[in-house]
Amino acid sequence: MSGISSTLLPIGYRSRSATVADAHAIHRLVTACEYELHCRAVTGSDRIVADLSLPGLEPKFDTVLVRDSEGEPAGWGWVKGRRSTVHVHPDHRGRGLGSSLLAWAEARAQQLGNDRLAQTVSDGDHAAVALLRSSGYSQLVTEWLLEIAMSVEPEVPEPPEGVTVRAFRPGDEQAAYQVTEDAFDEWQQRRKTYAEWARHTVERATFDPAASPVAIAGGQMVGAVLSLGVPGNDEGYVERVAVRRDHRNRGIARMLLHTAFRTFYRQGKQTCTLWTHSDTGALSLYERIGMTVQRSSTVYSKTFTTR
Repeated sequence: MSGISSTLLPIGYRSRSATVADAHAIHRLVTACEYELHCRAVTGSDRIVADLSLPGLEPKFDTVLVRDSEGEPAGWGWVKGRRSTVHVHPDHRGRGLGSSLLAWAEARAQQLGNDRLAQTVSDGDHAAVALLRSSGYSQLVTEWLLEIAMSVEPEVPEPPEGVTVRAFRPGDEQAAYQVTEDAFDEWQQRRKTYAEWARHTVERATFDPAASPVAIAGGQMVGAVLSLGVPGNDEGYVERVAVRRDHRNRGIARMLLHTAFRTFYRQGKQTCTLWTHSDTGALSLYERIGMTVQRSSTVYSKTFTTR
């Protein structure tokens, strides 16, 4: 299977393409990185499966898994379009694996005909930030992880006149896709296909319809909050928040979020988190409803020189 040439890897490492069968091993690698940075795991194994099964991703060419001499995962990465992700296990840092994986990602992106590549890196990962900066990457946007603590049951505001709220149910998929992607079109560089969107939302094993309220007006979906919940975890997670443009500034997003928070509280969750970033302009909304920034990440981008 494809991978990084052995001549480009540090001595003692070998690589091949990754498959869905590797999801568990990759998840262990990713969570080790997260414990090192954040003292807790934040990525579910279903997210790894979703990444490896993205429509249009060719695992044989677009993924790489690096193992050490004992066969344990030491690093991995994937490239799709202009986006990539690279992780190096904490026990294997400082040996050049990050540089090798970054070089592989850039080469693959250029093979695909892309003129640039972007990666998201935690602002606390100083080694990764230094590597990207020294390799010609510049800051694109800032992302924030926000959290709300729920020591008492959250109160839910009354819906605006003409708007009703209910939990997500089968058959809502296309409407939710339309509402969220229309809203995200205002800042994202590329509209996702339905199949790609669904892999990271409604088709994930942890998708929680009960904690995913939608707003209906005039018989149409005008807002949605799509949430994930991991059994045995005391934290809920909001994956998407969107309100149709012609229904904004009516308190719908606030109402939907508090509805999701209340559902998570009744499920025994103590906190709820979500990510937002600087292009959405939504940070102040989340702070007004009582959420606080826990940490930040930065999306770095590099433009390739044409010859």
